[in-house]
Amino acid sequence: MNFCFLSPHFPPNYVHFASHLNRLGAKVYGVADASWDSLDVRLKESLTEYYRVEDMEDYDQLVRAVGYITFKAGKVDRLESFNEYWLETEAALRTDFNIFGIRRDSIERVKRKSVMKAVFQKAGVKVAPGVLVESLAGCRDFIDQVGYPVIVKPDIGVGAAKTYKIHDDEALAAFFADKPDATYFMEKFVSGQIVSYDGLTDAGGQVVFCASHVFSQGIMETVNDDRDIYYYSLRELPADLVAAGEKLVKAFDIKERFFHIEFFRTPLQELVALEVNMRPPGGLTTDMFNYANDIDIYREYANVVVKGRFETAVTRPWHCAYVGQKFSKRYRHNHAEILHALGAHVVHHQPISGAFASALGNYGFLVRAADVDQILQMAAFIQEKE
Repeated sequence: MNFCFLSPHFPPNYVHFASHLNRLGAKVYGVADASWDSLDVRLKESLTEYYRVEDMEDYDQLVRAVGYITFKAGKVDRLESFNEYWLETEAALRTDFNIFGIRRDSIERVKRKSVMKAVFQKAGVKVAPGVLVESLAGCRDFIDQVGYPVIVKPDIGVGAAKTYKIHDDEALAAFFADKPDATYFMEKFVSGQIVSYDGLTDAGGQVVFCASHVFSQGIMETVNDDRDIYYYSLRELPADLVAAGEKLVKAFDIKERFFHIEFFRTPLQELVALEVNMRPPGGLTTDMFNYANDIDIYREYANVVVKGRFETAVTRPWHCAYVGQKFSKRYRHNHAEILHALGAHVVHHQPISGAFASALGNYGFLVRAADVDQILQMAAFIQEKE
């Protein structure tokens, strides 16, 4: 099997995908703009060959790279980056080189929130009412129907960048006066807790691994209000979440891919679909899969791709939480005190890349426990302010 890995060096923990694919006999070809000398030694050892391009944004350079791999090794069987940013690029390359996976003809429904919402509705999963932002008058008509507040966000976009919560006519007018040059989507604000349905499917579209995480608040609030965030995995997945998640996995025809589907859990315990992402959940969540289940999700992904099966039993013996800290805040407990107080419950901790810091913080702790109350207590301890 020939596996083309776009940008295999970022984020750093994704080197494990390359390592396990290599161990199972796949030939892993890396394509990126980073220098060979800057790559992690483990990644270097896992790559069959590395093709460096000058600019990952230059599609012609990527075509030449994949063309070279095809000439050298034969047909490319899989092409992935596991990164939302490159989703359209991946789809284009898969189309041009006839590679298994998402292609140009299906990319709109997983990139555009307006199209995504239509898929949710067709699948019978509840969503917040929404409309494309085309004119001030049109938005006022929509708000007359649903009321304030509303959320306005790029129709195509990752994370909470340039996302606004609008409470009144004055803020709406201000948004239009300074509107970025992009297509925006407006939807009714939904009050509730964000929960996710995350997992991995095999080549036939069957869910072979799933998990769920509960978030302290949304990424929009975390970024816009400069808050701390934590989120934790559930040991038992709610039946309604699994049912809704499986409907959407089928509706989006997710095959041999990780997925991250976000919902609001309203005060009335209803689920409202927010968005779907065709990638592993961000940050250190793939590592959280491992610590919550005592498995190696990177190896199991390689098993699914190379062998066609997920081989490890999943029992969820632990809740695992990500707890972030920001350098801009003063915390009551320093790192040494946290590690001493929480002991073996801290299974991992590390600095967070600047690309993710506004959402996840500058430093992250992974903690685990069998009891969710203990998880919440540890999160509060780590994030306690002076």
